[in-house]
Amino acid sequence: MKMMMSDYEVSLVNDSMHEFCVRFYGPAETPFAGGVWKIHVELPEQYPFKSPSIGFMNKIFHPNIDELSGSVCLDVINQTWSPMFDMINIFEVFLPQLLRYPNPNDPLNGEAAALLMRHPKEYELKVKEYVQRYATKEMADDAGAKDEDEDEEMSDIGSISEDE
Repeated sequence: MKMMMSDYEVSLVNDSMHEFCVRFYGPAETPFAGGVWKIHVELPEQYPFKSPSIGFMNKIFHPNIDELSGSVCLDVINQTWSPMFDMINIFEVFLPQLLRYPNPNDPLNGEAAALLMRHPKEYELKVKEYVQRYATKEMADDAGAKDEDEDEEMSDIGSISEDE
């Protein structure tokens, strides 16, 4: 099921209001510009008093985002989270700020943090390379479908075929 949140396309996961995916575009004038990501958001029962968990479903190269799982550093969310925020703040303020001003001192991706601190130009090039390779609209749209296929393969013991 899809619904709109202002300018954002939102897909509910299992028709739950506590778990959904949102299409997010990289902020202009950053190396992430032009990128499209599918963001997985899960709201805890204590929401809005407790921050949501946020994850990128297609790859992104950023010090505060785990490259494999796509999880956004919880410390970073919790430092800025307020019960006064609503969901739109995540996509219009929090995520653009996170991409604009990465914090290499609290990394989930050590390689990105080290590159940002030692070789900022190389960091920017690698971010742009990831945007071109992994952050297209097609990659974002396919991000969830691929995971579902893998889950099915895991539960189907008879299937050993591999597409990739």
